[in-house]
Amino acid sequence: TFYPNDALSLFYPSKFRRFYSSMSRYAARPGEEVPPIDEAHRKVLGPIEVPQRILMGPGPSNAHPRILNAQSLPLLGHMHPPFLKIMDDIQEGLRYLFQTNSKYTLLISGTGHNGMEASIANLIEPGETILIGTNGIWGERVATMAERYGANVVQMKVAPGGSFSQEDFKKSLAEHKPAVLFLVQGESSTGVHQSLAGVGDLCHEHGTLLVVDSVASLGGVPFFADKWGVDCSYSGSQKCLSAPPGAAPFMLSERAFQKVQNRKVPPQTYALDINLIGDYWGWFNKRFYHHTGPISTFYALREALTLVAEEGLENMWKRHQDMATQLWEGLSKLGLEPYPAKEEDRIITVNTVKVPEGVDWAALIKNAMDTYSVELSGGLGPSVGKVWRVGVMGYNARPQNIELVIAAFRDGLQKQGKLPLSQ
Repeated sequence: TFYPNDALSLFYPSKFRRFYSSMSRYAARPGEEVPPIDEAHRKVLGPIEVPQRILMGPGPSNAHPRILNAQSLPLLGHMHPPFLKIMDDIQEGLRYLFQTNSKYTLLISGTGHNGMEASIANLIEPGETILIGTNGIWGERVATMAERYGANVVQMKVAPGGSFSQEDFKKSLAEHKPAVLFLVQGESSTGVHQSLAGVGDLCHEHGTLLVVDSVASLGGVPFFADKWGVDCSYSGSQKCLSAPPGAAPFMLSERAFQKVQNRKVPPQTYALDINLIGDYWGWFNKRFYHHTGPISTFYALREALTLVAEEGLENMWKRHQDMATQLWEGLSKLGLEPYPAKEEDRIITVNTVKVPEGVDWAALIKNAMDTYSVELSGGLGPSVGKVWRVGVMGYNARPQNIELVIAAFRDGLQKQGKLPLSQ
């Protein structure tokens, strides 16, 4: 409510009246010019309207209705005890999701990119060597980040569509003796599933920490942080967890936590300093204000992790596997083939489909959106123009969505004359 100056005497003592009367206009400071407001950009847009889409690309996936409902709940203060209890619930849910008993789980405020940068900024010190398994865009991006943090970057490379072998790891670890080995479990740009079998043990033999990007895989395929010797992993909220983007699940092993504690110099970031963030999450048996957590986003993740627990990881993994099988049964009948040559190299959550010769890949994507309101995606990084990417993740991993995707491919190919109309 706006009260004119002559009404101030009704509400404020004389000293406050003198203060407010000394201002130019409203709450401007003395001497600040308050010109007429420029109304040129004042647009009354009305309530926001968002079209319905079925997001079957590499992410985000559609959010579960319960998760969207959770985001509409009243805000709490970011240090209020009821909100801190929600944070505790999230940490326990992450322990189940990552299959770890580690105390050191939390959400990084931000998308998976923030989780990625937090892992690099905290676990690598200037001059240390990081060995990166690069078979797509995410290894390349980590290499760029690590260079900016002063690391000695060494990349193991394999052609897009391929994965790394045990021999690759043995040879490179022995040769370079890195402080960190970075791998992507589900490389969403090329559709590759990197096996982690025995990698943790190899790393620990060489005093190396194992960091795994699980953004496109966590919740969709098996992941056992403790059993597999993973020292740090981060993921995304908007893929297999069926939540909106904005929070990155994150975990450290005890080994990785000690590395952070014993750094020679502080991390070259305040926003992503995991000691400070961990203090907010109660890692040190107290609560320290580091930043205002995204309250509603944390509600969403708390609900997402509840849904994971209700379904159970084994059932969740099976559902994703079944839906990927259904997808490929349909696509193969259309003459389409997976991009990774070996079946064991294919990730089931972000499926890469070879673009046949003579097919306009972008036109097929546009037709899927225009005709079916289904999002499909083209390639990314090394796979641009070579593949379509189809997400089978979270709430979208349901039979009716898979059939809609197959129908969209069939229709798109028929309209380009690449498939008989009767098929």
